[in-house]
Amino acid sequence: MSRRCLKCGTVYEGEARFCPKDGSPLVDGGGVAPAATPASSGTLVRKPAARAAAPPERAGSLSNQTLDSRYEVLRKLGEGGMSYVYEAKEIGSPGSVAIKVLSPKLGADKTSVERLRREAGLAMRLTHPNVCRILRMGETEDGLIYLVMPYLKGELLSDREVRAGPMTAELGVVWLAEVCAGLHHAHRLNIVHRDLKPENIMIVPWEDGYEHAVVMDFGLAKENRADPGVAKLTATGIILGTPEFMSPEQIRGKPLDARSDVYALGIVAFEMFTGKLPFQGRNAQEMMIARLRGQPTPARQYRPDFPPKLEKVLLRALEANPDNRFATTLEFGVAMAEALGPGYYEKLRDTLQ
Repeated sequence: MSRRCLKCGTVYEGEARFCPKDGSPLVDGGGVAPAATPASSGTLVRKPAARAAAPPERAGSLSNQTLDSRYEVLRKLGEGGMSYVYEAKEIGSPGSVAIKVLSPKLGADKTSVERLRREAGLAMRLTHPNVCRILRMGETEDGLIYLVMPYLKGELLSDREVRAGPMTAELGVVWLAEVCAGLHHAHRLNIVHRDLKPENIMIVPWEDGYEHAVVMDFGLAKENRADPGVAKLTATGIILGTPEFMSPEQIRGKPLDARSDVYALGIVAFEMFTGKLPFQGRNAQEMMIARLRGQPTPARQYRPDFPPKLEKVLLRALEANPDNRFATTLEFGVAMAEALGPGYYEKLRDTLQ
């Protein structure tokens, strides 16, 4: 298999994922590298070829079609503001994959394409059982850009919450510990999720007979280390992310680190256990103001039987000042497990290594 560097255009054979020259992600596709042109951020993007663009409706109607002469698209799984997600099968290979196709409208925007390519490069580095990684990135002849990921048969945490209601501390902490472990793996690679919420966590049955939590969609992921390209893409960070789960520093557009994901996961945990959000407001703007100026509601106000020690752990994760939170998601996970007793921490020790 040949792969091409997104930045310098050099083509490499084999399974390398990053360019030895400049560290940029490699995408599938060999032969002569396409012409590139400098973007305003200083990185290189593909120069549009002389070809007809995909009709706007094509990205949303790929079911029962063949994508890029390589994937048989089976059905649409969902759609969002910038992409459509499908279940598909790679021709000649068993099993299913999930394919996220960028909206052609956004695909025509260089910044959106650059961010998607960066997303692919970041997510390809994530190799943890509790993180859904990106397998490859591709582009069709008519300009549809897509990402290929493992197809996970499971249930979104948000759907589980609606179907089953607030969960026990003992069950919830197991899944939260797995999310903590997956996020810690990303943070060690200097990647922050930025958009953690129940819709981005999948509960998946594994071969061991148990359900496990898997973090999905690093679509707003960013590296800690800022460079001109990243700075350009994240300069509007105040509007990236989901308002109900954004940390105070993200609302303010400040630099983010692992502690921002700790905060978002604290809100996710609070909702898992109570069915409520820790900050109230009539709309997203009021809830953001409440996180900047107010204090979170204690979990036992909604659920009197909630373990007091675990309530204190959640309140620490939701501190407005990042310095007062847990420094890492792993510390957060350990604290939650220990709050339920020494025996419970021993049960989750392997997860929280």
